[in-house]
Amino acid sequence: MKILVTGASGFLGGAIVRALVADGSHEVSILVRRTSILDDLGPARDQVTLVYGDLTDADSLRKAATGIDVVIHSAARVDERGTRDRFWTENVSATEQLLEAARSEGAGRFVFISSPSALMERDGGDQIDVDESLPYPRRYLNHYSETKAAAERAVLAADTTEFTTVALRPRAIWGAGDRSGPIVRLLDRTATGSLPDLSYGRTIEASLCHVDNIVHACQLALSSNAVGGKAYFIADAETTDVWGFLGEVATRLGFQPPTRRPNPRVLTAVVATIETLWRIPAVANRWSPPLSRYAVALMTRTATYNTSAARRDLGYAPVIDRATGLTGFLTWLDEQGGIEVLAQDLR
Repeated sequence: MKILVTGASGFLGGAIVRALVADGSHEVSILVRRTSILDDLGPARDQVTLVYGDLTDADSLRKAATGIDVVIHSAARVDERGTRDRFWTENVSATEQLLEAARSEGAGRFVFISSPSALMERDGGDQIDVDESLPYPRRYLNHYSETKAAAERAVLAADTTEFTTVALRPRAIWGAGDRSGPIVRLLDRTATGSLPDLSYGRTIEASLCHVDNIVHACQLALSSNAVGGKAYFIADAETTDVWGFLGEVATRLGFQPPTRRPNPRVLTAVVATIETLWRIPAVANRWSPPLSRYAVALMTRTATYNTSAARRDLGYAPVIDRATGLTGFLTWLDEQGGIEVLAQDLR
């Protein structure tokens, strides 16, 4: 099978590429910029075809899609830095152009890495054991949520009998190799003592997704005949106590878990002020907001997902448990010199 992967320089995209190469039965191409850093691909770097281009360049996308059987679209603007126009260009327009290129060049399948954030209501609350019947929000938390939802809709609407499309929704992908994801960022703030305890004594639960589990789901999505035009939640087997998990990891790394609890009214006022400032394009394009409604929601709302549909249609079952994944992550983190060294580029 000839497969094109986008986002190969990132955490998930790189893991997908390494797994496809290790499988040995695929010809793998990756869409990259000439400035892309591909060190984390390891030996797989020499076993893939590099196609230079950009997701905003339709001509390069058609070139990348030529002769391809399946596209796995992992690339996206995830960081909250950027204006709404920038998010729409990179997350929605780019996906639409890649869809058209794949379709016009004869690809038979398009696997899209979506996110449960696309289902989070701006002023909503907990989502407990929800399934794919959950509707899209009326109001979105941020530009990322809005544009991931729009891109997912475009992908699912493009499904035909000749062109199968599917969206996978992992949340908070974590594991060895993660250099900038939510777990790493939270641990960095814990190490510096700047992360407040936003649980306020509540148990906040989440369905996290180890990188090996979403990679496995991608591989299953390559051939399943039951997935056309559908989206699927993908998650670890265990439901995670977010603040308990963070405290456990912090303690194992020698840090004090967060204990400072800000006044909720003050927190709300601070977030509102920051969001007002970040409507200024010069500010939004240069910096990520230090705090946002989206970040607060991720840390204060329970979000657990029912993966029965993925089990039924994909044959999905997690391939790694949390304890094994955590041991691997901490070992890798130590090899990088610790969270302080790893997170230097995030500050």
